Amino acid sequence: MSTSESVAVPRVEVKRSWKLPGIYVAACILLLVFAISTRGDVTIRLNDKSQSYEIPDIVTAGAPIVWVLAALTVAITAWTILATARRMTRSTWARVGGMVLVGLSTILGFLFYAGSDSTGAVTLTSTLVSTVAISTPLIFGSLSGVVSERVGVVNIAIEGDLLVGAFAGVMAASYFQMPYAGVIAAPLAGAALGALLALFSVKCGVDQIIVGVVLNVLALGLTTFLYGTVMKETPGSLNTNQFSLSPIKIPGLAEIPVIGPVLFNQTILVYLMYAAVIALAFFLFRSRWGLRLRACGEHPRAADTVGINVGRTRTINTILGSAFAGLGGAFFTIGSGLAFTDNISAGNGYIALAAMILGKWNPVGAMGAAVMFGFAQALARMLPNIEPAIPADLVSMIPYVVTIVAVAGFVGKSRAPAAENVPYVK
Repeated sequence: MSTSESVAVPRVEVKRSWKLPGIYVAACILLLVFAISTRGDVTIRLNDKSQSYEIPDIVTAGAPIVWVLAALTVAITAWTILATARRMTRSTWARVGGMVLVGLSTILGFLFYAGSDSTGAVTLTSTLVSTVAISTPLIFGSLSGVVSERVGVVNIAIEGDLLVGAFAGVMAASYFQMPYAGVIAAPLAGAALGALLALFSVKCGVDQIIVGVVLNVLALGLTTFLYGTVMKETPGSLNTNQFSLSPIKIPGLAEIPVIGPVLFNQTILVYLMYAAVIALAFFLFRSRWGLRLRACGEHPRAADTVGINVGRTRTINTILGSAFAGLGGAFFTIGSGLAFTDNISAGNGYIALAAMILGKWNPVGAMGAAVMFGFAQALARMLPNIEPAIPADLVSMIPYVVTIVAVAGFVGKSRAPAAENVPYVK
């Protein structure tokens, strides 16, 4: 064969998957149903009491807007089906942008449908503020799971971390009569529970899932006992909501309509949550610490070969992850202006675990999934005020259905770190 002759290179075909187009088609059907069923005007309330000015309510016809949203979704769906049928390569930004637009269109379409021909108003700003409040402990809990599981330790004890963080936060704030004492005590309490998880799972090689479940029971039993004895004996000094965190209003930014009250009029815990997500997203994938952490979770033998102390790395980061969850637990008490009650975390640790899986063990993805859970709960609280045709309980169920669908692989394969729940023995 002559060197001048061209060599035929086999064409690599893009793998075809109809999962995402199928989801888009379902969104189209929902929006078309909403558009057909929407009647009358919709009142949208953007005003927030924390702002120095008042925004008048917006009253508009609901059906035309829902039809526009449905048309946009149909167009994106048609383009996705065509691209899938022809095996066209699409950039990540195009895929993500399409998913965001379809998701927002479906949410807005539902809100206009639910609020049409109702005496109540769609309180958009208040719902978004509630979303941030509900999502904050979930985000801290999901970040805890990301750090621990990326290093190879399954952290089922997120629920217990949230619980002891809420307990220690309000107790320290009440005892020292200073809310920031609770901000310090909460992550320390979570770190203490994380140290037990690291001791039994990393040092002793006990099954990590079993240890996590046991620690959840321990945290529930211990906080219930102390609440029924120590706290109830002196409720005014050890369990009071008088020393809760106050919102820190950022001048100028907090006055921005809708976005201002949601993002820039929050407590220090919410601002710490913003910083934690940004810092972890950067350092996990752009630093030596993150590389060592991920190496211990994916291939500990190879990490040990290049000089990384696998046991120490797993122990330190398991404790760090639990400290994140403990800080999130403080939001249930000093962050929300509430006193401690039995089982105040109410299963949010398990929801945070689901958000972490849905976010594919990525800090930004985990935050997005946690916000989705928070928004669904905030929306369910708002719905009784506008008398929708869809029950609020059905709306609260949506995030769990989405999680099951995601874990089943319909929105992309979720792969856990290869060495999680595998004790490393030299």
